[in-house]
Amino acid sequence: MSTAYEKSGVNVEAGYEVVERIKAHTKKTERLGMMSVLGGFGGCFDLSQYHVKEPVLVSGTDGVGTKLMIAIEADKHDTIGIDCVAMCANDILAQGAEPLFFLDYIATGKNYPEKIEKIIEGVAKGCVESKMALIGGETAEMPDMYGESDYDLAGFAVGLAEKSELIDSSTISEGDVLIGVASSGIHSNGFSLVRQILFKDHDFSLDTVLDELNGKTLGDVLLTPTKLYIKSVLPLIKMQKIKGIAHITGGGFYENIPRMLPENISATITKGTWPVLPIFDCLQKLGNISEKDMFSTFNMGIGMVLAVDKRDAQTVLDYINDHDELAYTIGQVELGATGSVHIKGESR
Repeated sequence: MSTAYEKSGVNVEAGYEVVERIKAHTKKTERLGMMSVLGGFGGCFDLSQYHVKEPVLVSGTDGVGTKLMIAIEADKHDTIGIDCVAMCANDILAQGAEPLFFLDYIATGKNYPEKIEKIIEGVAKGCVESKMALIGGETAEMPDMYGESDYDLAGFAVGLAEKSELIDSSTISEGDVLIGVASSGIHSNGFSLVRQILFKDHDFSLDTVLDELNGKTLGDVLLTPTKLYIKSVLPLIKMQKIKGIAHITGGGFYENIPRMLPENISATITKGTWPVLPIFDCLQKLGNISEKDMFSTFNMGIGMVLAVDKRDAQTVLDYINDHDELAYTIGQVELGATGSVHIKGESR
């Protein structure tokens, strides 16, 4: 080990220990095509195992944002990796691709192997749930960049699709039904506003229990992992029952739904067709936020919106509800200004 490097604040031996600690977690994520050995210079994946005539690789990268600050304050690190995987995998799914493999990047002020292992444990859980292989990653110890207990987490994922089966929304047309698939909570967006409302404007702590949250602490509610939709939605894509998908992340309904709409097509969402989660009611009330701003910032209880032919709507609803998710008919597609979203019943 470089003594000079250790004097600068970087513990190389801790990095070696992390690699040994996480091998058992990465092994759980093995799937067809995985061929890399953890600790190599690059992760390898064998696409020849997949019989696709015109293969298209779909990639996505994302982080967890300031939700990390909640995990750090709570000293709870075993679920934040699920969030990171979900943010990438759900984006890939929205293009009609099957997520295949994932790589993570952790930057920290001080490498505590036990903490890094917990983070990777969450990443591996997310990979198992989304059937992705965890084929590599990087842990960077940067004492002058981050505080000793701080870290950042980002991920990169790649999926595979048959070119002819990519979801490009070109077939979405007037009369199609919009189906919302329930979120598990805030997911991983809007946490700068969440922290402003709960911990700056109001003197709450992570241990605070609000009556509206059914006896749960704010910490537990805020750290609920982002929902992964691969198991419930990917089979419907392969059955060609889905015309378009919007992953409701940063920007809420108003920014994300237009991303799946073709020219001269708009979307109307009917408020009240699904249960808004209690945490959103709390945030709106405590922050005195307009409904317009709520729908522009948060997922409001809907993590993914699917555009389907009205003849397939019941089939899609039944399939999702039969596979441990909750789905609701929340609106419809109409002729209108390209990409416009109207929320019926929304107050200003």
